[in-house]
Amino acid sequence: MMKVMIIGSNGQLGQDLLKSLTEEGFLVMPLTHKELEVSDEGNVRDMISSHGPDVVINTAAFHKTDICEEQPEKAFLVNALGALNVARTCSEIGATSVFISTDYVFDGITDRPYTESDTPNPINVYGTSKLAGETFTKNYSSKHYIIRSSSLFGLAGSSGKGGNFVETIVSKVKKNEKIAVVDDIVMSPTYTYDLARIICRIIKEKAEYGIYHVANAGYCSWWEFASSIVQKLNAGINVEKIKSTDFPSKARRPQFSALTTQTDFKMRSWKDALDSYLKAKGYL
Repeated sequence: MMKVMIIGSNGQLGQDLLKSLTEEGFLVMPLTHKELEVSDEGNVRDMISSHGPDVVINTAAFHKTDICEEQPEKAFLVNALGALNVARTCSEIGATSVFISTDYVFDGITDRPYTESDTPNPINVYGTSKLAGETFTKNYSSKHYIIRSSSLFGLAGSSGKGGNFVETIVSKVKKNEKIAVVDDIVMSPTYTYDLARIICRIIKEKAEYGIYHVANAGYCSWWEFASSIVQKLNAGINVEKIKSTDFPSKARRPQFSALTTQTDFKMRSWKDALDSYLKAKGYL
């Protein structure tokens, strides 16, 4: 039986990975961020070596984009050096290293979804630190999967961000609050349940090592995403369009960072995924 360790098993993606891997018959070793701190090289080596997993999935990330600009050292400590620590130890014990990355490794200066063969060019600290994590993973672990995804929403909510975008909109609908969302930033909303299932498939089918874009099919602006949520809830609330320039932030965001894949690991549309999420939460 293949043994899979999940670093960050209590996170939004981590919890869905735990469920999916268990259902697929893997022997799962879940570790929370408190139990394993990726930036602590000794802690990483001790925990991974003592458990002896076949695969280590590293979901740990410092991903509050604006705070990354203020604390670049912490961003690189977790997102880059953390990945290095995991990759080195995996290489030492012959395990496969799985690094969860982001659409923010791209600059967003395009009019089509990014594929795995496109060249990264991050424009903020978060994206740069994650790209460094990708590089460490590739260079220090010959057996590796780099999974790039985008704009995650999951039943558990993001522990680092306090919920997720869908829940933010649902909350505003329930309170009958004004909703205003940027319409000039485009991405691929991704349901962590679907993301976890594809990661399981990649591991189970022993796919070729390398980079995979795993995001729900299609793309939309954040305004379109919010409008779809409101419409599905039959709320009858108008979602106001605003521009990202109206709300200056410390970190630059890619204007168009949708992802698509050149592999056979296709995903259903983000609209279908959103339906499933809303039903699972009991909103529909």
